[in-house]
Formats: sequence, structure tokens, C-alpha cells
Amino acid sequence: MEWRNIYRGLMMGISDLIPGVSGGTIALILGIYDRLLLGISGFFSRDWKKHLLFLAPLGVGIGAALLLFSRLIDYLLTNHIVPTQFFFIGLVLGVLPFLTREAGMSRNFRAGHYVLLITVGVALAATAFLNPAESEPIRELNASNALGLFFAGWLGSMAMLLPGISGSFILLLLGAYSTAIAALSDLNLPIIAVIGAGVGVGFIISSKVIHYLLNKIPIVMYAIIIGLIAGSVFVIFPGLPADFLTGTISLITFIAGLVSTAAIGRAGRKREVH
Repeated sequence: MEWRNIYRGLMMGISDLIPGVSGGTIALILGIYDRLLLGISGFFSRDWKKHLLFLAPLGVGIGAALLLFSRLIDYLLTNHIVPTQFFFIGLVLGVLPFLTREAGMSRNFRAGHYVLLITVGVALAATAFLNPAESEPIRELNASNALGLFFAGWLGSMAMLLPGISGSFILLLLGAYSTAIAALSDLNLPIIAVIGAGVGVGFIISSKVIHYLLNKIPIVMYAIIIGLIAGSVFVIFPGLPADFLTGTISLITFIAGLVSTAAIGRAGRKREVH
């Protein structure tokens, strides 16, 4: 089992605990986004063993992150939300230069691509004004809430694979976020299993769709992805720091996010080459 893929999974899992931060963005930073889509979409093919060798350690890392860091993330978002969110803003913004180079933005983008990019970015940024009501976590399953949690996991996982869209934010909009966090914190296995089943189905279907579109209309997809990532900054933005100390710490965490993106990206690409 590859330890570097467990580490990558840990990074993706931690990001998926943050409403507004996408695991797909982290996969881009790590340089494994295309391989991730190919691995998930090809899992039920004749080459399933090869894909399993890549996906299994990633899954171990993601699962470990969800179990080990759910309480820490909850603590940081409750007690230190501004510096924490500024770290992730730096992390997200740091991937944009890489994406613009990959897309060949200056030579490949036409007016329509820029319009699409701005439209997608503004649409996602507008969700920052949504204020979904917090719901009491579900702790016991019945037929109706199990079906709802399954489809919440399905929709959340589809968002996880798209850079810029947070699976946690989708769960928040659907009123299932508090249930998912509580289930992970309490190790409520039946609820984890139902949401996890929805996540699995969503991964398989959405990976095939995204992989197909990236092959057929790559420049359009790059415009959408860049728009999603740029718009997600407005979703993450917690407001201006209230005092000098918080502002200083937030500036430090923001710079740390930018530096982390560059360092992780370089390390990820070097590993893929070697």
C-alpha cells in the first residue's frame, strides 16, 4: 500500500470536512485529479485491480481523516474560524496559476469561455449568501430519513469530485451536515454506512461523467473548473478579522495556505514523474 496515497487521502478527507472547500481542489493541487477520475470510473472494468491499488490507500487516508479530524475541524471552525478559513483561501487561490497554465488560458480561451468562467464563478459565489438552517443531527435511522441521507451522500460526493464545490456545503444545504459530523464523531456505524453508500454511488456515476466531458470538451471544462474554484473563495471567506491579532494570524495562515499549495503541488508532480 502506497504511503504517499494515504497522505493524499488524508489531505482530501480533511478538506471535505470543511464547508466550502472541495476534495477535488486538493486532488488538483496534488496532481492526481485526472488519475482519480480514471480510477473511480474504471473500477468496474477489467482493469479493476490496477485501479484498486491506487484507490485503496486513498480511501484509507480519506476514511482516517474523517474519523480522526472531524472533532479537530469542528473545534477550529467553532473557536478559530477566521484564521482557519484564511488558510483554506490561500490553499484554494494557490491552485489557480497552475490551472491557467494547464488550460493554456491565454491561447485557448475565447470570449465565450471567459463568459462561462465568470457566470459559473458568480453563481457559486452567490451561494455564500445562502444561510441554511442548522438541523438537529439524526441519530437513529428509519425508512424515510435513511433514503434522504443516502441521496444527500450521493449529491455530496458528486460535489466532492468537482473542484470548487464543497461536498460538506452541499450536505449543509440539504440539512445533513450536522448528522454526518455527529455520526463520525460518535462512530454511529448505521448512519455512516447509509451516507457512505450514497457517496460511493455518486462517486462512480459522477466520475464517469466528468472524465467524459474533460476528454470531449476540455477547454469548456477548464473554464467551468476555474470559475468554480474562484467562486468558492467567496463561499469560504469568513469576513474581515475583528482585531489586529486575529488579522495578523489570518495573514500568516493565508500565506501558509499559498505556500502549502505550491509545495504540495511540486511534491505531487515530482512523485508522479518518478
